[in-house]
Amino acid sequence: MSEIVIKAEGLGKKYIIGHKATRGYKTFREQVLQHVSNFYSRTKKLVSGQEVLEGDQLEEFWALKDLNFEIERGDRVGIIGKNGAGKSTLLKVLSRITEPTTGKVFVKGRVASLLEVGTGFHHELTGRENIFLNGAIMGMSRAEIKRKFDEIVDFSGVEKFLDTPVKRYSSGMYVRLAFSVAAYLEPEILVIDEVLAVGDAEFQKKCLGKMQDVSSIEGRTVLFVSHNLMALSSLCNKGIYLKNGQVRSQGGIEETLSQYTREGMESLTTEWIGNTGDEYVKIYRTKVFCAESPHGFFTHKDIIIEIEGEILKPVYGLIIGFWLFSQFDYQLAYSLFDDTDPSMEIKMHETGKFLKRFIIPANTLAQGSYRIQFDFGIHNLKLIVQNKECDLEFSVENIAGLGRKYLVDHKGFRSLFRTSWSQEKF
Repeated sequence: MSEIVIKAEGLGKKYIIGHKATRGYKTFREQVLQHVSNFYSRTKKLVSGQEVLEGDQLEEFWALKDLNFEIERGDRVGIIGKNGAGKSTLLKVLSRITEPTTGKVFVKGRVASLLEVGTGFHHELTGRENIFLNGAIMGMSRAEIKRKFDEIVDFSGVEKFLDTPVKRYSSGMYVRLAFSVAAYLEPEILVIDEVLAVGDAEFQKKCLGKMQDVSSIEGRTVLFVSHNLMALSSLCNKGIYLKNGQVRSQGGIEETLSQYTREGMESLTTEWIGNTGDEYVKIYRTKVFCAESPHGFFTHKDIIIEIEGEILKPVYGLIIGFWLFSQFDYQLAYSLFDDTDPSMEIKMHETGKFLKRFIIPANTLAQGSYRIQFDFGIHNLKLIVQNKECDLEFSVENIAGLGRKYLVDHKGFRSLFRTSWSQEKF
């Protein structure tokens, strides 16, 4: 029988924010009286033990409001949402760093948290001393910590600096040691915020693998906040989507990520019109649309990508192409406008306006959301358009029924090409 280790009921967290009132001209006497009044008010609150808030106007801000959810032992839960959605506040409440304003939360077991660079360690102590300090805070004996000590040091890779005060560590070294301590000191619940983004790619991969082992092999619970959808889809089995401090969606990680990405693409950019480029080439328009279906994209229809522009000066080795990415940012394809040319020669392109068209054939893409990133440049010389200015997004629906058995709905690989087929005799 599954065991619930975290349960939130009507959970809310309120903050009081101070704002400076915007006023017009004030006399010198009015300004002096205002400062005296503010000083008297702050002093009175300090003496009475009340919280001192700066500002002439106070506002209630609910970082979390009426959250209800349950997390079972061994779950790997990805918590997603835009900046300011309440993700970090929720982790702080669950880690008992801050108290909720309303509702209650039940947490069963020891919690190890890695929420932001700088928390959890005493800056004046060495790495070695901080390992033992953290273990003691978690209620472990010195003998228990010693048993795990070598594994912590080996995983972190900071052995040379173990007797150096952590205040002299780089942010990457700090996170390496902090994660190793949190993961290896055997907490029942491991809470990790976006802080892992500070580490290099190799260490991030090690961390994801360790979190997988902590949950699937050791049966511990992992809560992971990240904006990296691929990392969430590969690690987590469940998800909680927060929006404006409230639970927007919860359940399986794929369903949760799909709703998050769909809502993030409510205002899809399917056409860009402007004027960008350089002295050689200008791009005026990019567009993606579905053949015969102006109001949507469907799996059983051709998808057309158009690029309109002008060559201002003869240019040798012009590149016009695009990358196709899935909704989880997997690169699916790359194509050039002249890749059907059997000679594959680099050619001179004369001046004049042009309209280039790409076609993604019907029944090629599975249902899902996609992003087109264009590649405009001169071969081995320069990029023409920077900062993804002309990029497009579109979302494909399957209403014909074809290709449903080819959908790979597992760990972020939903948006893939369908397999090709041919007629055969049996």
